[in-house]
Amino acid sequence: MPETPAPASATADAPVPGGLIRGELERELEQTDNRTRWLLSLPAILIILFFAAAPLLVMVVYSFLTPGDYGNVKWIFSTEGWVNVILQRDIFDDTLIWADAHLSIFWRSVKLSIVTTLLTLIFGVPTAWFVATRPKGKREFWLFLVTVPFWTNLLVRTIAIQELIRAEGVINNLLMALHIVDQPIQMMFTDFAIGFGMTYVYLPLMVLPVYAAVDKLDFRLVEAAHDLYAGRWTAFRRVILPMIKPGIIAGSILVFIPCLGAYVTPRVLGGGKNLMFGNLIELQFGAGRNWPLGAALSFTLMAIVMVALIYYVRLTSREEKTDV
Repeated sequence: MPETPAPASATADAPVPGGLIRGELERELEQTDNRTRWLLSLPAILIILFFAAAPLLVMVVYSFLTPGDYGNVKWIFSTEGWVNVILQRDIFDDTLIWADAHLSIFWRSVKLSIVTTLLTLIFGVPTAWFVATRPKGKREFWLFLVTVPFWTNLLVRTIAIQELIRAEGVINNLLMALHIVDQPIQMMFTDFAIGFGMTYVYLPLMVLPVYAAVDKLDFRLVEAAHDLYAGRWTAFRRVILPMIKPGIIAGSILVFIPCLGAYVTPRVLGGGKNLMFGNLIELQFGAGRNWPLGAALSFTLMAIVMVALIYYVRLTSREEKTDV
């Protein structure tokens, strides 16, 4: 008489050598695998905690302490550092008033960052389009030219811009040689100089993401738009722009965030009069000798950057859901 086959559930729970059922053995193997992964990633985690989290923790502690007489801090709890980010005490009656200097520097930083982002967008999109539409054998050469500035130190690039726009620089000498102006135009130590310099410095950060987006563009859709009697501007606005929008957003974030915390370019081209947020933070840790305020300003800048990144992540995730 033939044997009746055992049920599938009984077979799945059949004991294996060692006295463990198959499900328990799989769970134990999974736990072992997880422990192994954690042990392998432990050095990287410790490095991140030591070199990134620990300095941030020190700055958090410093922001709630009292400034020292000659720099450093006194270990006395105080919230003055955070208050002085946007407020300051009147020297006569000790009342709180708006910190006009900090607010003007903050506004200049945001304004110049937005202007720089727009300028890099205006120059970066045509540049990326030009590179992406070259024959495949020649794109590498043009990309090489775009990335050449990254081979040079930021300070060297900024000084090169200084040589262009200073009173005895190339631009003024050319304008005077052509008799367009009678005397040099004062461009150094102005917001124009800072914006011009940051546009040059951060332009590749806009070109590369936009190039990556244009390179993935299906040009048959553009041809289809022209077949449907769409003009160049209509095809760009209705077909090309929506498809390269992720690259534009990524490039804008890559430009806007470094501009907010820029230090070298405003310091060299703006002088001591046109400070930006990064210069203000350095001033508090240097000549200002107010480390708690410098730490509070640093975290204020970090909060602005985090808001920008969160906005970017939500915007891109929303677009991905829409595409799906």
